[in-house]
Amino acid sequence: MALLERILVPVDFSERSHGAARYVEALADKNETEIFLVHVTTPLNYELSALDVGGTVLNELNADRTAELSEQLNQFAAEELRPYRVERLLFEGDPAKRVVEFAHERQVNLIVMPTHGYGLFRRFLLGSVTAKVLHDAECPVWTGVHLDQSPSFDQIRFRRIVVGVDVVCVPQALRAISWAAQMAEREKAEMVIVHAYPSLEGRAGEYFDPNWRTCFTQAANDEIQKMQQKLGTDAELVLESGDPAQVVCDLASARQADLMVIGRGSAAGMFGRLRANAYSIIRQSPCPVVSV
Repeated sequence: MALLERILVPVDFSERSHGAARYVEALADKNETEIFLVHVTTPLNYELSALDVGGTVLNELNADRTAELSEQLNQFAAEELRPYRVERLLFEGDPAKRVVEFAHERQVNLIVMPTHGYGLFRRFLLGSVTAKVLHDAECPVWTGVHLDQSPSFDQIRFRRIVVGVDVVCVPQALRAISWAAQMAEREKAEMVIVHAYPSLEGRAGEYFDPNWRTCFTQAANDEIQKMQQKLGTDAELVLESGDPAQVVCDLASARQADLMVIGRGSAAGMFGRLRANAYSIIRQSPCPVVSV
């Protein structure tokens, strides 16, 4: 199966959705990729429950709204995606649940969707729909806080890919490195792996054994090199101490990364599929993030 054979784009008709569509245009292969544009609306009877509207009136309102949304969906990115195989679908229900169900039903390879936050707190928030999709989807999810500012199609390039890994979560790290390596090969991009280990600096007056740093870095280096050997990759490795989100995002900024790839936690784990560090990385990243 091709890396990006089927791409799902949840659409809310905002500029963020248009930004996501521009990335899909750059990612898709005209001959291999099938694109699904999906808009999910809540049932109208829920929205009008307090107004005691029903029967014929409700049916007419539903028909009018469905026609209007269908037209909007048909017009969404119509010119940009004209050369591609595109299926446009309108659903009712809980947006996150329906998006995840559709992704599983169609065995989607990638979901591309923006985060959702406004105003002063935008960089600290993930929208509830995005958070649920990130938590529940089995396929990789491409997102980012800057998708509404995405460049035009002809300016989008994937030249440098940063992969953030946690050596404690080996299966997730392997998936992240593997996906990033396939993407790097596809785009002829450079790939850099980064791991952040805890800061070991002692407080004033406390004894700090400098050998601990060497032990931590050597153990992390050995583990990641084992992963690379297993996957047949040979990417540059950067090891730094500090807050994981800050370390990974700072490196992405310094290297002018076009894409970041991170792993998600186990769905059966205490913290669900997306750990707190992953949320922080997505919120702070200077470039789009793929959570694998």
